[in-house]
Amino acid sequence: MNILLLGKGGQVGWELQRALAPLGHITAHDVDTADFSQPDQVAAIVRAVRPQVIVNAAAHTAVDKAESEPDLARLINADTPGAIAAEAADIGALLVHYSTDYVFDGSGHAPRDENAATAPLSVYGQTKLEGEQQIMASGCRHLIFRTSWVYAARGGNFAKTMLRLAAERDELKVINDQTGSPTGADLLADVTAHALRAAQANPSLAGLYHLVADGETSWYDYARYVIEWARKQGHTVRVQPENILAVPTTEYPTPARRPLNSRLATDKLKQAFGLTLPHWQQGVERMLTEHLGK
Repeated sequence: MNILLLGKGGQVGWELQRALAPLGHITAHDVDTADFSQPDQVAAIVRAVRPQVIVNAAAHTAVDKAESEPDLARLINADTPGAIAAEAADIGALLVHYSTDYVFDGSGHAPRDENAATAPLSVYGQTKLEGEQQIMASGCRHLIFRTSWVYAARGGNFAKTMLRLAAERDELKVINDQTGSPTGADLLADVTAHALRAAQANPSLAGLYHLVADGETSWYDYARYVIEWARKQGHTVRVQPENILAVPTTEYPTPARRPLNSRLATDKLKQAFGLTLPHWQQGVERMLTEHLGK
């Protein structure tokens, strides 16, 4: 299998280099060689490589910054994926692309499935939705995975930040009215590898799927879980449990509005590909063990 991987240096892209390696030859690009603010340049790369599979892990993910640079966010999240999709349709390639729970307004408490109405609250969410729409309109075979609360062992993440602050401070305030499922970049990459093999063998599996770890939590409960896990493992924790305080989103105003309900239903994915998704705590514990064991 000839695979073109775009966005190799990001959290998901880094894990994809590992997960896709057994499937065939990978040509991998990052922003230095595939500039997503230049759709024509990226389209030319697709024409030159002529891959059987294109995996796009590149995105403008600076949610708040996108509010002040919507044109750039639209180029990276919508127009360039649309150009890639047009090339994929022309050469008959399968395009794998990642989207987000930010395409929804986050109202209510029920998990949203793939048919739920979209209503983005932010430029980031709107441009990611437009990216989905351009890919679908191109007519190319595609796998679009909407995910949320992505973390990776490599680089910074919410759990690592909470551990650092818990060792430095006597009190922490953490948002308690946003709910979702922390999802590891390694899980996204492994499911991608499994799904694209299946979709290559059975084209009817192409389409839009929700992909997150099992279970749900709030940022507040996530922080408490991480800190208590570290305490039980014997790591330095200064803040006491009663001094981890729950606060509403309104206490931390940001340029971009966040969805309060990031729950995504994954029944379609599990049934289509015969998968069991691990509970979010499993992935977080594995990441923390690797991080704290260093």
